[in-house]
Amino acid sequence: MKVVNLKQAILQAWKERWSDYQWAINMKKFFPKGATWDILNLADALLEQAMIGPSPNPLILSYLKYAISSQMMSYSSVLTAISKFDDFSRDLCVQALLDIMDMFCDRLSCHGKAEECIGLCRALLSALHWLLRCTAASAERLREGLEAGTPAAGEKQLAMCLQRLEKTLSSTKNRALLHIAKLEEASLHTSQGLGQGGTRANQPTASWTAIEHSLLKLGEILANLSNPQLRSQAEQCGTLIRSIPMMLSVHVEQMNKTGFPTVHAVILLEGTMNLTGQTQSLVEQLTMVKRMQHIPTPLFVLEIWKACFVGLIESPEGTEELKWTAFTFLKIPQVLVKLKYSHGDKDFTEDVNCAFEFLLKLTPLLDKADQRCNCDCTNFLLQECGKQGLLSEASVNSLMAKRKADREHAPQQKSGENANIQPNIQLILRAEPTVTNILKTMDADHSKSPEGLLGVLGHMLSEKSLVLLLAAAAATEKLKSFARKFINLNEFTTYGSEESTKPASVWALLFDISFLTLCHVAQTYGSEVILSESRTGADVPFFETWMQTCMPEEGKILNPDHLCFRPDSTKVESLVALLNNSSEMKLVQMKWHEACLSISAAILEILNAWENGVLVCSLAVCAVAWLVAHVRMLGLDEREKSLQMIRQLAGPLFSENTLQFYNERVVIMNSILERLCADVLQQTATQIKFPSTGVDTMPYWNLLPPKRPIKEVLTDIFAKVLEKGWVDSRSIHIFHTLLHMGGVYWFCNNLIKELLKETRKERALRAVELLYSILCLDMQQVTLVLLGHILPGLLTDSSKWHSLMDPPGPALAKLAVWCALSSYSSHKGQASTRQKKRHREDIEDYISLFPLDDVQPSKLMRLLSSNEDDANILSSPNRSMSSSLSASQLHTVNMRDPLNRVLANLFLLISSILGSRTAGPHTQFVQWFMEECVDCLEQGGRGSVLQFMPFTTVSELVKVSAMSSPKVVLAITDLSLPRGRQVAAKAIAAL
Repeated sequence: MKVVNLKQAILQAWKERWSDYQWAINMKKFFPKGATWDILNLADALLEQAMIGPSPNPLILSYLKYAISSQMMSYSSVLTAISKFDDFSRDLCVQALLDIMDMFCDRLSCHGKAEECIGLCRALLSALHWLLRCTAASAERLREGLEAGTPAAGEKQLAMCLQRLEKTLSSTKNRALLHIAKLEEASLHTSQGLGQGGTRANQPTASWTAIEHSLLKLGEILANLSNPQLRSQAEQCGTLIRSIPMMLSVHVEQMNKTGFPTVHAVILLEGTMNLTGQTQSLVEQLTMVKRMQHIPTPLFVLEIWKACFVGLIESPEGTEELKWTAFTFLKIPQVLVKLKYSHGDKDFTEDVNCAFEFLLKLTPLLDKADQRCNCDCTNFLLQECGKQGLLSEASVNSLMAKRKADREHAPQQKSGENANIQPNIQLILRAEPTVTNILKTMDADHSKSPEGLLGVLGHMLSEKSLVLLLAAAAATEKLKSFARKFINLNEFTTYGSEESTKPASVWALLFDISFLTLCHVAQTYGSEVILSESRTGADVPFFETWMQTCMPEEGKILNPDHLCFRPDSTKVESLVALLNNSSEMKLVQMKWHEACLSISAAILEILNAWENGVLVCSLAVCAVAWLVAHVRMLGLDEREKSLQMIRQLAGPLFSENTLQFYNERVVIMNSILERLCADVLQQTATQIKFPSTGVDTMPYWNLLPPKRPIKEVLTDIFAKVLEKGWVDSRSIHIFHTLLHMGGVYWFCNNLIKELLKETRKERALRAVELLYSILCLDMQQVTLVLLGHILPGLLTDSSKWHSLMDPPGPALAKLAVWCALSSYSSHKGQASTRQKKRHREDIEDYISLFPLDDVQPSKLMRLLSSNEDDANILSSPNRSMSSSLSASQLHTVNMRDPLNRVLANLFLLISSILGSRTAGPHTQFVQWFMEECVDCLEQGGRGSVLQFMPFTTVSELVKVSAMSSPKVVLAITDLSLPRGRQVAAKAIAAL
């Protein structure tokens, strides 16, 4: 007999009452070899024939069950066929379909191509929609039955529906497939237009929106259901469905820990070395740490406050103390405001309140801070948080009252001579609006009212006003604007005085004050605060030119014979002549910027003039700048005369010819001179006594012990920090000096060696938390070294594999992931002040390390291109030279960026380790590395670092038992890409 189609074959089998295995044998005879039953829609044909009457045909159903059990057809084709049935009034048919689903709904799988696995995801989404509709219909009938007094039948069917629904959804694998289906459906709607639908032919449309509507409708129907068990079951199913889009957002916060040394150290590092840094950068860094370490918000905010109080207590008196005060009371409240907006949580104010409640219990810390600052620090902090909307008025008052009660039992506060001294906190809070007023004053036309401006700026120099104002400006991101206006003023005085009828002394003073202020800013906060972004050549103002070419800085070597120190000889002669004339005469004829450039050549004459009453302090600064460059070039025994000259220039004048604000200028001048000479004096072990009228000594100077190898110093200071459990400001400065002296590779490599020595898990994890914060001194360069050199070296050298054992192995993996994520999230932004201050060495030319050109494609690019479905490639023994497409290529990531290249290379190494036949601690390390990536990216931050992973790595990774989890697959693949969804679906469907 010749069979034309499936329907005819099924009818014949039914008529002749074939058994299920007979049917299967004959079907294979009827249809040509190689025919795939899914293409012939076998599941559709069987269900259509089985469901013709009011009750299902048992024989044809047996054929369907046999076809499912013997895998004649895919699960996706069966699910799709079931989801087309919509006559829910036929109870027996519905129950039969539920029984069929019961056969396989908790163990779905697919071992075909990626597109078939995506088909399974879509089919499961349709089946879920069908189950919800079926459950709603059953619930509706139950409600009608209850009203009619016949509940039994309806309750049985509803229980069956809920049971299948719960069984389907309780599988994490199924929820992961549904997660992919939801993203796939959203992507198709986006690309094809919402009205056209995103499903293939012969598939019922099932969208996530339709599922949400069905869930809502079901909830309304079941709300009045009297059976608590069924209602509870339905609620559980609803919760599981609603959790599907959020599968990667679930994480467990560390509620058992009370201290977070990384947050503490990051705050100390910023407060000590980076007051001028952008608030947003600090917010992003703190958010990253919070996410990576799963820190609950109240404990996170508490750690920030703890670090601020510790910083206040241990900061050296003077400028550093004022900077810390500005950081704590001006900058950190702004940081918390931005955290509040980025947090997206309405309970943030409650979390801040909770943090303060915890803080108030740390009475010894608060008492110590109050004693140091001579005031109630917590009170000021609460007021600032109240002003910024971080706390409600009621919370502020309640917390203030608690602290007031505690303070009554505190040790005796300072009294007597300090009672009338205003606390620094008050001074800083008042300085902040003053900065704004000074900026406005400096916007006026200088040529019309230089005397008024001079009055304002002169008073700004008195006592510690300048330090206060600069600290307030730095903490509120106004310092760059402040410096820009002083540069403009300084530039204006170099030519504006020529045509002015105003007294020459006014212009001389304005030049001097602006010059000294800018020197002070550059030395205290870094020269990058002064430098303009895009000026070149003749556009560059005088002070910027002088600072870049003539001003000594840490790590900057100056040539005393450079052209900048050798101006026109006629100008030098005229300068010397003018200095020997009357003071008013020289002021009128003087072009101060030319005088500053000529001063180094006229240094001997200047010395004579200085002894006889030179009036402008900036000349002394320029003279000493040249002398410092000159002294560096001399032998030890040749330096004495030059150093004597520096001593002479540092001494104040006792002349009647001095202009107003002279004493104030000398104080600032001497602090500038001290910093200019510091490096040279340290090298020669020379001491120069600078007059210290009201100026604090240089903090954090001469920290390194003499005549001791720097490696010993590094290991010693790290051991102390690890023992103590937190990094203090002094240690931060020592680490910074060692980083500057030893270089990035030396610094990072030796710290990693210290980490790998740890044999106890708790100490290894503590070391990671502390190391991460220490490496923040130059995170970008450290990450390139760690991921590009140190890790590949450890992973490819079998003699070093023993060092990657547990516990140092997972600790290093954690550190590497934290560094990678931090650098990748911030490397498009500006480098921080502290990173720019240091001379940047070239670690390696990453372009030549991984060459990219069209003529000779690099190993990297060969490893990032090919088809993941090609079995020959996957089984190739020469796997390292073939590969799969990576998400980074599909995102058109700039592969000329060193960090991108290093990340891509590291993931290729990981892929080759997973694909190799040799297992060992290095394979275990890869597993720890990937687990940490997943752990840190769970909250939805995926797609950054992991996009550099070749897609084939996914299928290799799931072979590792600890990584063979649906959630891991979802986390490590870039689900925003169609290719990523296919790879994820294939890997999960095969689990």
